[in-house]
Amino acid sequence: METLLSSLALISCAVALVYAWKILNWVWFRPRKLEKILRQQGFKGNSYKLFFGDFNELKAMTKEAKSKPMSFSHEIVPRVAPSIIKTVKNYGEQSFLWFGPRPAVIVLDPEMVREILSKSYVFQMPGGNPTSRMLARGIASYETDKWAKHRRLINPAFHVEKLKHMVPAFYLSCADMLSKWEKIVPREGLCELDVWPYLQTLTSDAISRTAFGSSYEEGRRIFELQKEQAELIMEALRTVCIPGSRFLPTKNNKRMNKIVREVESSVLGIINKRMKAIKAGETAGDDLLGLLLESNLKEIEQHGNKFGMSLKEVIEECKLFYFAGQETTSTLLVWTMILLSKHKDWQERARDEVLQLFGRDKPDYQELNHLKIVSMIFHEVLRLYPPGVMLNRISMKESTLGKVTLPAGVQLLMPAVLLHHDRKIWGDDAEEFKPERFSEGVSKATQGQLVYFPFGWGPRICIGQSFAMLEAKLAMAMILQHYSFELSPSYSHAPATVITLQPQHGAHLILRKL
Repeated sequence: METLLSSLALISCAVALVYAWKILNWVWFRPRKLEKILRQQGFKGNSYKLFFGDFNELKAMTKEAKSKPMSFSHEIVPRVAPSIIKTVKNYGEQSFLWFGPRPAVIVLDPEMVREILSKSYVFQMPGGNPTSRMLARGIASYETDKWAKHRRLINPAFHVEKLKHMVPAFYLSCADMLSKWEKIVPREGLCELDVWPYLQTLTSDAISRTAFGSSYEEGRRIFELQKEQAELIMEALRTVCIPGSRFLPTKNNKRMNKIVREVESSVLGIINKRMKAIKAGETAGDDLLGLLLESNLKEIEQHGNKFGMSLKEVIEECKLFYFAGQETTSTLLVWTMILLSKHKDWQERARDEVLQLFGRDKPDYQELNHLKIVSMIFHEVLRLYPPGVMLNRISMKESTLGKVTLPAGVQLLMPAVLLHHDRKIWGDDAEEFKPERFSEGVSKATQGQLVYFPFGWGPRICIGQSFAMLEAKLAMAMILQHYSFELSPSYSHAPATVITLQPQHGAHLILRKL
């Protein structure tokens, strides 16, 4: 008996020592080793602080930046990326900061950005805080062969021939929003309105119709839950990720887990309803879910289950449709309305173009592609206010990048917002709203450099880019047909990141019927 107890004690001691070593290596030895390698390569940054790194300072800077609005200008970098701009200012462009025990190298060289984004198998999406995956996994978070499989199965749903069938759904969603404004804005005179929640409802409605053939009313609860989840996740991302901490019964963890269960139950109900209809002999449908299920079923029939998606994977892709399908478009539309409220000359030019093409009639799909001035405006808005201010990757193995060698496990930050605002790239007027930069297209404006990537770039470029731009063009055309708008005195300019770049205090505009 004593021998058995001694053996168990030895085993327990050995296990404890192994875990103690792993923790010590994670919080001290490995970060110190990575720091030494980075400094030898010429990178500069703060010295590593045990466990927290730069987290406390980063959190304080973000809180301070969001504590008050800014004067109206497009110099938003200090507000939306304070830690990045401070690090670059203190240590130069070849610098790094600490997200807990992991160093993050700031990449501002366009050729390095191109190399990172083109090598998707070498430089992958960071796992990050596990709670970030509770919003949606899907194609945006998968890697290597799994990502390639999902991309192949989802691609047919976003083919240009399929997208044009979604224009009627976009039109209905925008018409619903305008009918609400019709009841609020008087026929003669002006009306102040916070357009931000209306634009969110518009794009949520559109994704409900185009993805699932249902109205926004049916999907409203999913959107409300995912919006709450995004805010909880942003809060979690501002703390050091302790392995296993997401399993602790904290108030936030319990709420996030409840949201996951409720969202998945709602999405599963939609999928099961569609699968039942398909089994009854009905067509899969022309919406995104129908096209995805059709593509997936065909793949399984031809090559077997392992080549298709599981039900759980279909649910995750649908959750991603719901969130990403409305976030990018709503933020593009709200910043466009805000900027055109300030720059009335461009608002008039865009309206003249819309009226010349469509008059007061329903916008036509083919003609939407001829909205050159509106497209120029969108590109400039996306330059100044990119939906995602930062792209993240992580080196999966020791890798050469330009003239430096990066060890495995180093995070790579590509701050789109810095490159989009860089005077060395765009000129002394980089902080000014000048859509004419894009009069001859993106390639000419960027001189072939990878300095503009609002939808990402390379193999992992956003699959829904054409979807978002088509919806935005139709919505903006209809708004310009019916209303002129200007900034309200109560508008507070406060760009802030909640997954995407949003107006922290809404978008209070003064609308006038035309």
